[in-house]
Parts: sequence; structure tokens; C-alpha cells
Amino acid sequence: MARGRFISFEGIDGAGKSTQHAWLADYLRGQGHTVVATREPGGTPLGEKLRALLLAEPMHLETEALLMFAARREHVAQVIEPALARGEWVVCDRFADASFAYQGGGRGLNWKKLEALADWVLGGLQPDLTLIFDAPVAIAQQRLHAATFNPDRFEQEQSAFFERVRAAYLRIAAENSSRVRLIDATQTPATINKELENIIAIL
Repeated sequence: MARGRFISFEGIDGAGKSTQHAWLADYLRGQGHTVVATREPGGTPLGEKLRALLLAEPMHLETEALLMFAARREHVAQVIEPALARGEWVVCDRFADASFAYQGGGRGLNWKKLEALADWVLGGLQPDLTLIFDAPVAIAQQRLHAATFNPDRFEQEQSAFFERVRAAYLRIAAENSSRVRLIDATQTPATINKELENIIAIL
């Protein structure tokens, strides 16, 4: 059986990636694929418990990174790798790039520490395609403030934090051009949908 495909969605809070993540999962199912739609942190019962801690509890930045990768190890072992082995498509709302962007770029954690964690936890696993949804921080924050929800501790960060996260994502896109596609998240949802269709058609 042929290995499945692995697509990750990335971007700063408010860029609209989660909406497009749900849309693409439905689109792929409509194309006849078996799709596992999942998220990080989370994706497993243990991962969801860690997610609740990570989004609510203040902690040291290295503790934050370690818990993110602990949840990711469980996610990879219990969900992602088995699904790919079955020939299914995995569509994940955030993956390892998020740690480099948020804990590395946003928090200032040394990237070499994150690289060591990624090597240990992922064992070389990378998405076949990463879609980074890019929008100016001011626009993303307007969208967040317009939504009716209780912001988590990441969403409550100041603009400067998200500027650093965005810069890290742009660095990731520049350094991984064979895997990453940068999406202009200021476009209309319909325009983005069409762009994703075109990208998937040649994956």
C-alpha cells in the first residue's frame, strides 16, 4: 500500500488557517481520499490534556517547548504515522514548524535546542506539504478581536510577539521552499480555496 500524504497548516493566530484546514479536509474527502483531520497541540487524548495546560498555564519557555514536543511525540506515534502507513491523508492544524515560530521566534528559545527536539521526536518525519498562511499582524489581530471567544494565553500576546512569530514563519518558508507554500491570507476565502485546489492538484 502506498504511503499517504501529510499536509500541515501554519500561521499566526488570526491568519485564518484553521478555517482553511477544515475546508481542505472536506475537499480531499470529496476527491475520494480517506482523511485524518487533526491538530497540535492535541490530536490524542493525552495531547488534548497537554493542550489545555499549554494554552492556560504560565510556564517556563523551555517547559513549554518540551510539553509541545511531548504532545507531538504521542501524536506522531498514535495518529500520524499509523494513518500514513494505511495510505490515508493527514491534514494537521500546526506541526513542528509552529514550535520554531512560537517558541523559537516568539519566545526566543534557541533554535538548536528545538532542532535537537525535532530530530529526537520526529525521526525525520516531515510534512509532504506545509501551507503557511501569512497576514500582517494588524489584520490578524483585528480578526481575533472580532471573534467571540475567550482568548488563550498565546492569543493574548502583544503585537511584538506576533511580529516575531511571523518573521520566523517567513524564515521557515524561505529556507524550505521545496516543502512550504506561502499563502496570502488577506485574500478572500474563495480565492484561497481555489489556490489550494491548484496546489493539491500537483502534490
